[in-house]
Amino acid sequence: MISENSVGEIVNGLSRVSDDVNASFAKLSAEQLNWKPSPESWSVGQCLDHLITTNRSYHQGFDEVINGSRVTRFMERLPVLPGLFGNLLVKSLDPDATRKLKAPGAFQASSSAIPVTIISDFMSQQDETIRRMKACESMQTEKIIITSPALSLITYSLMDAFKILLTHERRHIKQAKNVTQTPGFPI
Repeated sequence: MISENSVGEIVNGLSRVSDDVNASFAKLSAEQLNWKPSPESWSVGQCLDHLITTNRSYHQGFDEVINGSRVTRFMERLPVLPGLFGNLLVKSLDPDATRKLKAPGAFQASSSAIPVTIISDFMSQQDETIRRMKACESMQTEKIIITSPALSLITYSLMDAFKILLTHERRHIKQAKNVTQTPGFPI
């Protein structure tokens, strides 16, 4: 379970993920980044591509909070649901959770070859996500309720959104590392 409880701690967690991605995958070749243990599994590159796609889907909502243009939706006004959804998602995305999850269609990884620029693309996107989170640091992130970019019926606090992103990244970086440890991974 995620232990970070402030925007600063979440940002530090994301920075550690960036460092881990760089240390673990920056020297991989195109062949290694695209190798899959099985046809239904994702490659290292696909894991990173999925994280980029997912994280970017949050940026517009974060920007609306930051610039004050966000309009509160009906589902965001319901008092109990955001806390339930946020906690449920953080728990279900935990890297040590054994239950497999299927990514929503909009968040599916690319099925085409992933270029070696995926590492720098991930780092750039990560910097953008961190910049947005830092811009929210002085806000009451537990009280601001947003809607999931994946499903409009799901709402959670801005803080839970930050926790979801960090937990989700940790899950897929662990998955990507497991790919590199799978027998048959190109050396």
